[in-house]
Amino acid sequence: MSAPADTPGADDPAGDAASGQPRRSKRRSAPLAGSSKASSLPWFGRLSQLDFDIDFFERILARSPDSIDVLRVLGELASRRGLHERALELDRRLVARLPADFLARYNLACSLALAGRADEAILCLGEAFRLGYDDVAHMEVDSDLASIRERPEFRALVGRA
Repeated sequence: MSAPADTPGADDPAGDAASGQPRRSKRRSAPLAGSSKASSLPWFGRLSQLDFDIDFFERILARSPDSIDVLRVLGELASRRGLHERALELDRRLVARLPADFLARYNLACSLALAGRADEAILCLGEAFRLGYDDVAHMEVDSDLASIRERPEFRALVGRA
């Protein structure tokens, strides 16, 4: 029979608190830096938040390769990290799954521009407009499109919108 909750030591079944002995946790902590024991989480404490997020979503994508939400998030994260070829691959996969999604097309255009594929980026932007994208103000300041902003084709798209 257990002791009532207000009884000293009620939450201490081993009675260590009453004996003055330090209570041992059943959880094991990771070895300290410089320890000879290898950590089961080699990335912990060494990755930036962005790198952690990318690793996290890559693992989810490996289990759910057709997840629209994961493709969107991971494409954004890869682009933010400067992994332009990876972002381009993810955006292409997203457009293949959502061919009528204007935002997916716009993001693909951004990835193409960042990857140095200006002609493809302009064509993809045109397709995004055709599908309903209309945020010209954002296009004018989107750093992803800086490499194509002065091109006559870009100016024509912006003027048409």
